[in-house]
Amino acid sequence: MARATVLSAAATAAAVISAVPVLAEPGAPPADSAGAAREVDRLFADAERAVEAYNGTAERVETLRTSFERQQDRVSRGQEAVNEARRALGSAAAAEYRAGGFEPTLVLMLSGSPETYLDHAAVLDRLGDRRVAGLRELLAAQRVLDQHRQEAEEQLSELTEEQASLARHKRAVQSRLATARRQYERLSDQERHARERADRAAERAAAPTAEHGKRARAGALPRAGAPVSGRAAAAVAAARGAVGLPYGWGQAGPDAFDCSGLIQWAWARAGVALPRTSQAQAGAGRRVALSDARPGDIVVYREDASHVAMYVGGGQMVHAPYPGAQVRYEAVDVMPVSSVVRP
Repeated sequence: MARATVLSAAATAAAVISAVPVLAEPGAPPADSAGAAREVDRLFADAERAVEAYNGTAERVETLRTSFERQQDRVSRGQEAVNEARRALGSAAAAEYRAGGFEPTLVLMLSGSPETYLDHAAVLDRLGDRRVAGLRELLAAQRVLDQHRQEAEEQLSELTEEQASLARHKRAVQSRLATARRQYERLSDQERHARERADRAAERAAAPTAEHGKRARAGALPRAGAPVSGRAAAAVAAARGAVGLPYGWGQAGPDAFDCSGLIQWAWARAGVALPRTSQAQAGAGRRVALSDARPGDIVVYREDASHVAMYVGGGQMVHAPYPGAQVRYEAVDVMPVSSVVRP
């Protein structure tokens, strides 16, 4: 397969990522205000799970694309090796012809199937050592080239499948977000205004409330004054600097973030590489108790680890909560904590 052909196929496969959402309209909202608000929260959480599934597939696509490009480079180098071996044999044939002969063995060296000729020991006796070596080099280069071409084709096929999966995950995210937005719009004006006021209050919060202080003293929340390392301090500074920037699903900065994108980006500013998804980040370090959390630790929420935040001290965390909101401070116990991880 020529390099241009394979890369063209990859570009065609990448085009599937621009799919549009399709899912059914949700049912009627719950009758009571509290139930309606819970339903909206549930739908946003469902959308966030879809976002993390998208992030995981996007990470695999990028890995496969990088591997495929490396394989294409190997194919190019292999083709050049084959061409060089053929040029060397061609030079030998030209020299033989100028010397007044053109042995059948040289014709076979330059044929499309020299393997057949090499299978006969009698022929090897008739070839000089240099000719045998040249022919073997050509055969070896051709085998390597064929292998790399086969591997490139297999990687292209896998890449195409993952890109199609990425498109499906994108449709799932878009449809779940649309469902959550429709449900939000069905809330009464009073309910929406109350939620918006709560969001604004959460965005302004930069210190624990009195109730948080009571719970911290009781040992439910982290103790104040825990030491923080240089890298953790840099990660916290980056996360704090992102406060006020918009949530953007599938984005890891610097201008918008989803929950795991914020954590990955903040720690990258500190020189630490973390995986892309919240589930992978939940296993990217040593687990500690919530009461022992230090600034920079990753706070993992929900049993399926579909949301993450960064603990920044004082019973507070910074996170990208959901679409339509901004990166903000909130109490670390605003949702059930499933684990705390120290990178």
